[in-house]
Formats: sequence, C-alpha cells, structure tokens
Amino acid sequence: MTPIHWRKAVPGDASALSLLGGATFLASFAHDHPGPALLAHIRTAHGESYYRAALDDPPQLLLIGETPLGGPVRYAMLTPPDLPVPTTEGDDVEIKRLYLLGPWQGGGRGDQLMDLLADHARQRGAKRLLLAVYPQNDRARRFYARHGFHEIGETTFMVGDMPFRDLIYARTL
Repeated sequence: MTPIHWRKAVPGDASALSLLGGATFLASFAHDHPGPALLAHIRTAHGESYYRAALDDPPQLLLIGETPLGGPVRYAMLTPPDLPVPTTEGDDVEIKRLYLLGPWQGGGRGDQLMDLLADHARQRGAKRLLLAVYPQNDRARRFYARHGFHEIGETTFMVGDMPFRDLIYARTL
C-alpha cells in the first residue's frame, strides 16, 4: 500500500485542491446529480479562488494528502460550523470536506484521516465534530457511524441551482 503523507495546505496548494476537489466531487456524485448543475457547482465551490480564500482564512484548516512523489490524492477541511443546528462557538468544529480519490480509499486510510481531524479539532478546544452527508452516500454514512457520528438534523445543499437534502451528523470528542 502506497503511503500517504498528510500536511497542512498552504496558499500554493489552491490549484491542486481545486483539481482534487472537482475530481472527487464529480466521481462521487456524477451518477445521480444533473450534469449542468454538477459542473456549475464544481466551477464555483471547487474553483481555485474558493480554495485561495479558504487558505487565507485562519479559522479554516485544509489538510492535503499526497503520495511519496507529491501527487495530491486526498484532502479534508475543518471550519467553524455553518450548519442549521444549534452550536456553541469554540465547542463545535465542522468537517466541511473529506474527499479521497477512489484508488486511495480503504486500507484504514480513512480511519487515520478521521483520527487526524479529531486531533486537530481537540487542539482547537472543540468538544464536538459536525458534518453534512448526502443520504444516498451509504458508504460515507457507514464510515461516519463507525466513527461515532449520529444524525442530529438535516439541511439543503445546493449543487448549482439544484437543491439536495443532506443529513447533519455530530460526534462528541
């Protein structure tokens, strides 16, 4: 199994994050999201300018996972919570994004990443992790359940001009 090196993303990583974000979102949702809406979402929510702004915003943490040769294959993003559920400032952190290219899934790598994210959240003083997940993404939902997440609400997630229902999960740290 090829090892993955995790590091904190820096401003020069915006292009790699944009490509990785677009590729993983497309691979994850092209089967049941309309093409024009999907592409519109990728252009805006995974554009270089989005990641440049996130990297310039100190409360947001982006981690990038690379092969030994520096190929970006995974990334994750922790942010202050922006979900329609009651939160406590400083106590709650949201996993905004957690994406892995298909060939780099499995083998315990996702478990290692979740542990890494929980450690970063604890270092910030957080007591709870939040995230939103697409109800039809059974694999992700099983993964989150294995890591102690449970459903606490729901939200609408816009993909281009198309609304999709997401579930909101929480995990006590």
